[in-house]
Amino acid sequence: MKIQRSSFVEPGRNFGFATIAVAMSVFVFAYSIIYGFVSILIFYVLWLPLILLGYRKVLGNYARFYWIFAFALLACMSFAWSAAPSVTLRASIQYATTIICALIASRIVDTRTFATGLSIGVAVVLLYSLAFGQFQYDELDGSYSFTGAFSSKNQLGFFASLGIYSAFSSFFILRTSKLWRVTSLLFGSLAVYCLIVSNSATSIVATIATIVISLSLGAALMFSPRNRRIFFTIGLVLFAAAAAIAVKAGAVEFLLGAFGKDITLTGRTYLWQEGLKAYQGSPIFGIGYQAYWVQGFSEAERLWDEFYIDGRSGFHFHNTYIEVLVELGYSGLILICLFIAAVVFGNLRLLLIEKYTPQAHLMFGVALLLLIRSFFEIDFIQPYTIGSFLLYYSAGQLAIPQRVSTKLHQASIGRQP
Repeated sequence: MKIQRSSFVEPGRNFGFATIAVAMSVFVFAYSIIYGFVSILIFYVLWLPLILLGYRKVLGNYARFYWIFAFALLACMSFAWSAAPSVTLRASIQYATTIICALIASRIVDTRTFATGLSIGVAVVLLYSLAFGQFQYDELDGSYSFTGAFSSKNQLGFFASLGIYSAFSSFFILRTSKLWRVTSLLFGSLAVYCLIVSNSATSIVATIATIVISLSLGAALMFSPRNRRIFFTIGLVLFAAAAAIAVKAGAVEFLLGAFGKDITLTGRTYLWQEGLKAYQGSPIFGIGYQAYWVQGFSEAERLWDEFYIDGRSGFHFHNTYIEVLVELGYSGLILICLFIAAVVFGNLRLLLIEKYTPQAHLMFGVALLLLIRSFFEIDFIQPYTIGSFLLYYSAGQLAIPQRVSTKLHQASIGRQP
């Protein structure tokens, strides 16, 4: 039996393979720290060999991706001045290859297939955590939280957030079948439960904010492009005013108290201060990509000790921009800010100015979720993470000419759940 090439690389015709590839990638991103090199190898095998089936189709014109690779290129170049050259070189290559795989996915996996694979992958990840996970004691706030099979409740909360948003998109963004909506409802219920037991304030707030803004945007999209911009601007002003009133009324303190946190955000503000001190030694280009949290380096060892991190790994400043500032200085900070802004506002522009497409709506919500979390986590500046894959997949979709995106969208109708 001859297997056609389109079964692997043709969007809309590769639903079976692409769904499995995305779902397996999600599982690898979640638990590669458990399964190690073998799981990473599976991730590469899923995507990189597709180049051999038709590099023009799979890779496209990479000249359009220059703005996507800018931050990764700086990370690779930082090997030259890194405080830990071997660590930087290895990590930057891993990050660059993760981006390449995400861009391959953006070329060959249409939005509906991607959303299906993401939903299934997240559901498997959460079920695995429920089956083999555990509660963890937090030395800083004296509480127990369910971390699943992760080492952090915030990571479990992140995957739960993605599960909830995927279920939400099945009902309000994508035109899916009744059977898939029922399935999504089950997956969404599982994600809601995991989000609650994780007790991750960052994930809960980010999820609620993303869904509220996506619903509001969906209401604005019912009008003509001109009126969309008007209603969106009005809504933005009202949201800002309501937020200002809530802050003045003490909503922040109330919210922190509800999650058992104090004004220091369980030590985050102290970490931010330490990060802002650390970057001052190399303010322009930083100390090198991933060259701060290295075993044997005095400052990293001190902070690991203060925050009871016995494994002396898997820690960060809990803020994407401070982390980048320390590692890559102002140069990296500017590039990552421009990149996330390009993805968020690029999808928003398509929704407010161009003809509506579910692709832009779905990817805007994903980018928004990552943007909100970026002030408290580092989801998309590391290799082999679901945040990096999602953000660069979205960027790759934006880089595809609109006429191609439209054709891919039309090809996918009728072939998805």
